[in-house]
Amino acid sequence: MPIWTSVPAAVRSAAADRAGYLRRAVRSEGRERDDLILGAKTVVAAMTAWTLARYLLPPAVSTFAPFAALLALQSTVYRSVRECAQYALAMAAGATLAATLAAVAGIHGWTFGILTLSALVVGRIQRFGEQGTQVAVVGFFAFSSGQGEIDYVGHLVASVGIGALCGLAAHLVLAPARHTVHRQQAVAELYTTMGRRLDGLAGTLEASDPDRDHTSHWRRDGRLLASECERLRHGIETEIENGRLNPRRSIDGAERALPRAREAVAVAERSTDHLRSMTRTLDHALAGRELDGLSPAFRTGLGSVLRAAARAMREIGRPTRTDPGRLDELIDAAAEELDKVQRADRAAAAASPDVHAVQGTLLTDAGRLLADLRSGGRTLAGTS
Repeated sequence: MPIWTSVPAAVRSAAADRAGYLRRAVRSEGRERDDLILGAKTVVAAMTAWTLARYLLPPAVSTFAPFAALLALQSTVYRSVRECAQYALAMAAGATLAATLAAVAGIHGWTFGILTLSALVVGRIQRFGEQGTQVAVVGFFAFSSGQGEIDYVGHLVASVGIGALCGLAAHLVLAPARHTVHRQQAVAELYTTMGRRLDGLAGTLEASDPDRDHTSHWRRDGRLLASECERLRHGIETEIENGRLNPRRSIDGAERALPRAREAVAVAERSTDHLRSMTRTLDHALAGRELDGLSPAFRTGLGSVLRAAARAMREIGRPTRTDPGRLDELIDAAAEELDKVQRADRAAAAASPDVHAVQGTLLTDAGRLLADLRSGGRTLAGTS
């Protein structure tokens, strides 16, 4: 029996996932390649920092150098500088507490308790950020290993400085890649998907024999759309941060393109809520046969509204600047069609309560969708 087939399935699956991850990192730009490069830079920087510290400083403080290198190699240059600064402040506070207590009261169990309490209180200061716990960690090392002596504290500072410089130097040699265009393309793909969803809902309304499997699938897929919006928003925020202090140049106008993409995702999040509501309504109407009670004119008219809204969505999702005039034309056409449907619905003979509820919900969601697209489009036009 081949050795590979004797390996547990979970192990084979994990190995295949890692192999696929490496292939994607090698073949194209993206998160996988960024992670791979960051990992390689971290290994080199930590190794260099530890070697220099072992050569230049006492062994008791050499471990702080690679640790500082790790802190100095975050996913963005701005975050790296911020973490280094916060760690330096925490280190200074911890070393100062240890040296002061050792000089004033000596090395005792009760003074160690005072050091611990003081470090925990000081570490809660917001300026230290996530490095607040390092006030206590550095204080413990300076108090126990260094006996609070100034020489040890000086070596400790030097070790941290070596590590931070090695980490930041790695960022300067190979700064994190800029992904402004990728974020724009991802937002455009999101709006294309949402536009297809609206076209699909319009087709379901207009069809004489609609397929409920489609709406059931869209209901399950609605949560994925919401998750994709959240993922894109987080990615755009990270990319905005990635532009700070980054020596790499991005595309012209990146300082405007990214806030615009962020606003477009905010509009998409609100629109997704309306899409999910309409999908639920149609799915329930298909299951309860209320859809059969909707008049052909209502179904055709609302289908036209949704198709016009889909065209407006694609205009908003364009990677390039949104044309406010074109967007207003598309939304005005959809709003005019919606007004016709509403007038026809009021003039029609009274339907059953269930059918009337379906009509009201669909019209309300369509109106809210158009209102959000219009307000969001105006905001986007102002940021373009």
